[in-house]
This record gives sequence, C-alpha cells and structure tokens, in this order.
Amino acid sequence: MKASAILIVALAAVVGVVPLLTDCLAEGQTLATADGRQVPMKCHWTAIAEFALAVPLLGVGASLWFSRRKETRRPLALLGMIIGALVILLPTALIGVCQHPDATCNLVMRPTLILSGTLVMGISMLSLVVSERRAEQIA
Repeated sequence: MKASAILIVALAAVVGVVPLLTDCLAEGQTLATADGRQVPMKCHWTAIAEFALAVPLLGVGASLWFSRRKETRRPLALLGMIIGALVILLPTALIGVCQHPDATCNLVMRPTLILSGTLVMGISMLSLVVSERRAEQIA
C-alpha cells in the first residue's frame, strides 16, 4: 500500500503542475475577442481544473499512506478511480484543449494527463484488489 500511495502522490503532483506549465497562457498566447480583449484559451481552464483535481488526489495518496484498515482503503481506492477518470475527461471531453495540432497543450498536456489519469485509475484498482485480498491488520 505504501508504494501505491507514493505513486498516487507523485501523479497528483504531475496532474497539478504539468498543465500549468504547458498551457498556451504560459507561452503568452491568448484569444483576441471582437472588442479587443485578450482571454485565455480552453487549455488554461483545463489546467486550472486539473490543479483543482490534484488537491483531492494528493489527499487520497496521503490517506492511503496512513490507512491500515480495509474499510478505509476501499473507498480511497474508489475515489482514486473516480478522480483518475475525471483527470482523463477534462482535456478530452469536458473542457478540452486548443484545436491547433501543434500547440503545446495538444502535444504535451493532453497526453500527459491521459497517461496520468490512466495510471491513477490502474493503481487505485490494484490497491482495491490488494486490500480485498490482504488479511486485516489490527491497529
């Protein structure tokens, strides 16, 4: 369980930091509206939302580190799977990234988030299976 907790904390850091460094606003690119204002692109809002998902994911990893009981690990693993799915859905279906295929958010942010979300879901599923098979430890 300690290894899965460490991996989830590391992936939470990736989910929280990488999008903020690879969105188009970090490169100084914005959209110009008809009235002349500059507004951030979709990838910026995805990066902000991913940072918001990284915080509870960090909490899941930290809680897995300290949890000893099966009744605690089960809901944490399920929560990790749900957050992992949301990490994948934000850049693909919910908010999205820029349409330009050569944009950094398309080349770096989106694949990184899809891989990170998949790994979080896999590690959480593995934690759930291991916690179900492991004998109960007395605290």
